[in-house]
Amino acid sequence: MRLPELRVMGVDPGLTRCGLGVVEGRPGAPLTLVKVGVVRTPADEEIGARLVMIEAGVERWLDEVRPDAVAVERVFAQHNLRTVMGTAQASAVAILCASRRGLPVALHTPSEVKAAITGSGTADKRQVGTMVTRLLRLDAMPRPADAADALALAICHVWRGGAQNRLAEAMARVRPATGTTAAAYLRDRGRPGHARGSTK
Repeated sequence: MRLPELRVMGVDPGLTRCGLGVVEGRPGAPLTLVKVGVVRTPADEEIGARLVMIEAGVERWLDEVRPDAVAVERVFAQHNLRTVMGTAQASAVAILCASRRGLPVALHTPSEVKAAITGSGTADKRQVGTMVTRLLRLDAMPRPADAADALALAICHVWRGGAQNRLAEAMARVRPATGTTAAAYLRDRGRPGHARGSTK
């Protein structure tokens, strides 16, 4: 059975530049660029105001492109704690915006994205940008690099997460009463005898 096309918005989180990229496609088929760009915030502005700007920008994109899913880069600790904190805060805003609309959100590590796009988990930014340009049949590499990274996230999810999501949905339709779905788990947590907050 051929999988339907999936429209994914990738988010490369950052406070100064939050990369956003939207692609549409399915595994094994050509991909289509829908939109790419960045949401920018001034470095001299208060953190709260900057996060509000990012939220407004992400919401505008969600209204315009109406994705089926959102893929966000998983944040890892880096040497510069201030940088990673800002990245994590921007990431949380994007996750919140998508989740508030009921959209599936996936977190992909940088190495997962690099491996999916280039075949190597240690590829550099230029290699990733070059492959994104080729895969989407663009005339030039998307700039800045944050935008290309956002597209790479979206492509990674179409190829990897998209197929997994469709398979999970199909399994849930075939076996709705197995008790293995997230909805069934949440129902069970509300039943007498199942203590709330229990991990067992």
